[in-house]
Amino acid sequence: MAAIVPPLAPIPPATIRLSLAPEEWEACLDAWLTVADLQLRSSPKQFGTSPSTGGSLPAFLASFYQETANIGPGDNTLTSEKASKLRKVCFMLFGRLVSELDMPPLLLDIGFLSNFCHTHIRSTALSRLMGDLWKRRSSALEQMLQKRKDGLTKLLETSYPAPAVMELTFLAPIIRSSADLGSFFMTGSDFLDALATAYTKLVNAGQTNSIVSIANLGLSSTIKTESPNVSLLSDCLYSLKAQADKQSGVPSLIADLITNTPLLTKLRRTVSGKGAERLTKLLDALETYRMPSIARPKKVMHRKVNKGKGRASQGNGELHMHRMSLVTQIQDLFPDLGSGFILRLLDEYDDNVEQVTAHLLDDSLPVHLQSLDRNEQAPVYDSDAHERVEHLAPRSTPPPPEPFNPDRRNAFDDDELLAADASRLHLGKRAKGTASGQPNKAAILSALAAFDADDDERDDTYDVEDVGGTIDTAHPDGEPGPSAKVTQEENDMALFKAYKSSPELFGRTFNVRRGQPRSALKAETGMTDEAIEGWAIMLQREPRRLKNLESRAGDAFDGRQTEIASTAYRDSAPGTETEDSDVPGAQQGGRGNHRGRGGRSRGGRGRGRGGSVAGPSDDAGTANAQRRKEASKGSRANHNRRDQRAKKMARGGFPG
Repeated sequence: MAAIVPPLAPIPPATIRLSLAPEEWEACLDAWLTVADLQLRSSPKQFGTSPSTGGSLPAFLASFYQETANIGPGDNTLTSEKASKLRKVCFMLFGRLVSELDMPPLLLDIGFLSNFCHTHIRSTALSRLMGDLWKRRSSALEQMLQKRKDGLTKLLETSYPAPAVMELTFLAPIIRSSADLGSFFMTGSDFLDALATAYTKLVNAGQTNSIVSIANLGLSSTIKTESPNVSLLSDCLYSLKAQADKQSGVPSLIADLITNTPLLTKLRRTVSGKGAERLTKLLDALETYRMPSIARPKKVMHRKVNKGKGRASQGNGELHMHRMSLVTQIQDLFPDLGSGFILRLLDEYDDNVEQVTAHLLDDSLPVHLQSLDRNEQAPVYDSDAHERVEHLAPRSTPPPPEPFNPDRRNAFDDDELLAADASRLHLGKRAKGTASGQPNKAAILSALAAFDADDDERDDTYDVEDVGGTIDTAHPDGEPGPSAKVTQEENDMALFKAYKSSPELFGRTFNVRRGQPRSALKAETGMTDEAIEGWAIMLQREPRRLKNLESRAGDAFDGRQTEIASTAYRDSAPGTETEDSDVPGAQQGGRGNHRGRGGRSRGGRGRGRGGSVAGPSDDAGTANAQRRKEASKGSRANHNRRDQRAKKMARGGFPG
């Protein structure tokens, strides 16, 4: 017949524990360890039917975690080596209760779960155990948590939500340890909306930090479950974003989350699968809600660092840099551990940081390591430097340095005026006619020699009517523009009519440029907006041109050229030869085309016959020749000579 396991007495409060002698407290710990070990070793049938299971074990576990989670300063009764072993055994007892029996209501209370998760918050097995608890007892947990969730929502939505902050502190360890419980609180928008509303009502920084922590843990838990709920996470973020948009310029919960927590970085790194692209775009949009004005300063961990300045009394080897990096990695998680103690752990586990971290979190170090001083520092020293100092050769005292006498400097030391030659300086106004002021007479004479006073004929070789090609009417930006009119006269008249009817059409505003009348004018003239506006500006500056257009726009002129002047060569009447006239005998033979193979026989271009434009300026024949030249310039310009030469070349140079 199997022996009955004795019951477990609850853990007394701190007032009683501290009143006991150390020997008496050690005896109590030994008794609890013995009975708890018997509970673990009992068979499943005996464990389920044991009286301690139904009464004493849940009460013992509740009292143990209540005292351990709320241990005060100076209380070392539950931090000794035996107390750590008892804590590990209690974790295994609770795990066996979850897997084998129906959970007593006392162990499903949110207060017990908070104390349990707070005590084993660093254990890697805690999340697995809480996951098993949710799978086996999800219905009972949902009923209990729903009531607590509804009560918290009502408290957060009141005008004074400060009492709800204490309730949130109980939830934080549970949501951090169980992703399923955290996702349950985020399901539906009521609880999260209540958190966002309470955030705007609280003014205490500690209270707002609690709300931010709960929201951060809850949102992170939605993607930590076995099947990440990306859709639920997106809905929660959209809800927080909508509330922040209603209160623009005021710190909001989503702004605090983005500014003071690594939520966005964590979500970008872990989210994948269906809906990840939509969530990524949402996270990019939430980056704009970051507010540096509400950023909280990061906590700086001040720990004593051994700089190795003291002389080492003993050393058993050189400390390599790669081992120091391993020590730093572990100290980031456990800043209270000394570098020497961590090096001993690395020696025990062959420099495996993962194993060392796991044993420290589970508090499962061997006995010979647990008895070591956890504040031990590594003997870091430079033996070569010490040897160089100890064997330093004596030297004579160096002579004292010479006194330094600085040179006086001035702001005008490098000034060009002070360094210039005195002969180049001149006081007062320089007299006229000096050598430096004489103009370059040779340059003036050469410019006058190159200037031909008689060459007053404008070169129309490249006029629009004579180039014989196409004109580039593209816009200044290189885009092809609309087709322009054939002549500038038609464009001028079209622009002038529009200018007389509506001068505001030539304005430079955006509305005028985009208006229908301007578009029609551009299509008619083929000109750009800048050209049309410039035409109006130049018309205002040239009164003569305005008067000319007004005369042309009268009743006798309808804007169209009805007659085209002949450009063919016509010989002048006898006695009216000009500079461009042929010899008088060339008019025989009809139109002066039969002048032999040598072309025109100008006979010196009419010079010396009393009617030359290059004659004396006081001669009446010279004045008459110049007037005739100006009168017939339109029909006897360069394009006329070019056309005649083209006809002659078409005949092959032979008389027709």
